[in-house]
Amino acid sequence: MILTEKDLAILAKFEFDIQPVGIKYFVKRPDNIERLKKNMALCEMLKKAQEGNVFYADKENHTCGAGTYVLGQTDAPEPFVSGQFGAGLQIYDEPRSASRPYYYIPRIKENVAHYVVFSPLDKIFFDPDVLIILAKTGQSEIILRAMSYKTGKMWSSKMTAAIGCAWLFVYPYLTGEINYTTCGFGHGMKRRNLFPEGHQLISIPYDSLLSILQNLQKMPWVLPAYKPDGLEFVKRVLIELGIAPPK
Repeated sequence: MILTEKDLAILAKFEFDIQPVGIKYFVKRPDNIERLKKNMALCEMLKKAQEGNVFYADKENHTCGAGTYVLGQTDAPEPFVSGQFGAGLQIYDEPRSASRPYYYIPRIKENVAHYVVFSPLDKIFFDPDVLIILAKTGQSEIILRAMSYKTGKMWSSKMTAAIGCAWLFVYPYLTGEINYTTCGFGHGMKRRNLFPEGHQLISIPYDSLLSILQNLQKMPWVLPAYKPDGLEFVKRVLIELGIAPPK
């Protein structure tokens, strides 16, 4: 691993109710890792790993075509791409609107992710391609602020009513951009009741993870303005900058 236990240790300070999960994509079957014994959807695999399980999954483990499609393992059947399925589920108004996401949802190229390894953070032994964190709103604010602490980058959330797995598993991996969504969004995850509504799922790609961990070490987790004397603190800063007159 390039990341060290010391790098990752800062995440323990959050005391997450549910372990973050590291995900890594493999062309060849990984050694010394147990294959998932059950078949399930890609989003269900995330939940299984959150429960403390380390495993890899291949194409045959998937019960949802959205997962194998966004991983580049299969093509989508005609009723999916044409929008007939999405309209039939009443997620979208008509096939024309249900087919539109297939023109822009992120998808890994074929022959890149034949196997996907999942591990909860406390058992991780590899540098994850993507780290997915299930967080409360207050915890999410700290993580997103760590993302923009040195860069000032905009926080941006991308999601669709269906095929939400693409935005958590694939979009950050392909773009290097952090993405987040609120639990309760996304047809598949919602109907399976996988995650506590109102929490955030934050997906961090490998090329952003180290800087976020380093920023969490340096920055204030609770900003001075959020503390009980926060109003007075803001006034002092305004006075120091000459924006407000001294008392």
